Amino acid sequence: MKRIETSLPGVVILEPTVYGDARGWFFEAFQRERFAAAGLPVDFVQTNVSRSARGVLRGLHHQWPQPQGKLVSVLEGSVFDVAVDIRQGSATFGRWFGAELSVDNHRMMYIPPGFAHGFAVLSDYAVFSYQCTALYERSADRSIAWNDPDIAVAWPISDPLLSDKDRQARPLREQPAEALPTVQACAS
Repeated sequence: MKRIETSLPGVVILEPTVYGDARGWFFEAFQRERFAAAGLPVDFVQTNVSRSARGVLRGLHHQWPQPQGKLVSVLEGSVFDVAVDIRQGSATFGRWFGAELSVDNHRMMYIPPGFAHGFAVLSDYAVFSYQCTALYERSADRSIAWNDPDIAVAWPISDPLLSDKDRQARPLREQPAEALPTVQACAS
């Protein structure tokens, strides 16, 4: 597995070693000892899978309190995946990183607690997997506007299909301080 650092501390791209032949391919998506040696979490407590059509944008989501780290990957199709640092006190607060994840490139992204996450579907549909370090807590579920002009994510789609929750989400600057994580809280 190759670990690729990004412009956001803690957000990493993972490229597994893929073994293929005429029958298809195989790779280890998670191996406890290798993840631990790479400094990544090994105690995932919940796995979610979603299927979305072309043009769907999910995000920018986060959970506070009870922040979740997420190991995300695409099981079918292709997405543009985004992480945004929303930790109060962070040197990279409000900055984003994005990368294409697909069934063809086999890339995965780890997004640590304290970051918002979202993705836009580029293929006809995509099946997306999220392995989470904390359980989902409805009362802690939060959203930031996908098109926040201060964050200015360069989404590869201009008129996405959104849920009501994502359509109503407010920009980062309008989020109350108590709804956002801090660097200190996410470091522990």
